[in-house]
Amino acid sequence: MDGSTRLELTKTATKIRMGIITATASAGSGHPGGSLSLTDILTYLYFKEMRIDTNNPKDPDRDRFVLSKGHCTPGLYATLAYRGFFPVEDLSTFRQIDSYLEGHPNMDKVPGVDMSTGSLGQGISAAVGMALAGKIDKKGYRVFAVLGDGEIQEGQVWEAVMAASHYKLDNLTAFVDYNGLQIDGKITEVMNPEPIKDKFAAFGWNTIEIDGHDFSQIEEAVNAAKEVKGKPTMIVAHTVKGKGVSYMEDEASWHGNAPNKELADQAIKELQDYYQGLL
Repeated sequence: MDGSTRLELTKTATKIRMGIITATASAGSGHPGGSLSLTDILTYLYFKEMRIDTNNPKDPDRDRFVLSKGHCTPGLYATLAYRGFFPVEDLSTFRQIDSYLEGHPNMDKVPGVDMSTGSLGQGISAAVGMALAGKIDKKGYRVFAVLGDGEIQEGQVWEAVMAASHYKLDNLTAFVDYNGLQIDGKITEVMNPEPIKDKFAAFGWNTIEIDGHDFSQIEEAVNAAKEVKGKPTMIVAHTVKGKGVSYMEDEASWHGNAPNKELADQAIKELQDYYQGLL
């Protein structure tokens, strides 16, 4: 990846992070920590990789994305807004009673959302179904999904993972947002899912381990996945919960808490300063 592309993606990711803070602070609720940790993955997919059309969100030949960790809609909505699916200003209506931007993704209401998710474990099952349908219909689209590292404690995840391998879904690429924290603390203390990469490999997946905040590594992993035949790919992305906001980084307490106005202003100021430094 050349330097100018990396810079543009970094600038976009910073704006998306500001959108996450705006959305959760306006609502007084939501999940900023995990949204901030997966921002760089979403930025790469939506602004560099995926074949999508903001004027035709339901294009049958589009690439698909499933946010299996469905509570992290602030990250997905901010990404979709800055990509042009709906006005950025609407992020401030997040979780309001009359808003279409609900706490979990709703494919019937939000342009660009490919699957309604929320109950953990079910999103990856839907992604497997989409990929299998693509194979049966001989379509060229690819399916992408992001799971939380706490989410993979769900048994349904492993049923889906087994099915994806069985049906040789090489058109499916998934990420584990591996920030090491869930709502109750460290994933290793709540219900240890490690070694994550080895477990997906044992289920027959091609596995790649990366720094989930390094755009070059994300690109290399996604490109490598496209070259693999007969296997789905799981990209285990090491990330930092709350990435980009000093007081949120690596703090489980920000899993499902929204910043008040003072803390939101501080976060926006930090992100704006970082953005200005990129110019």
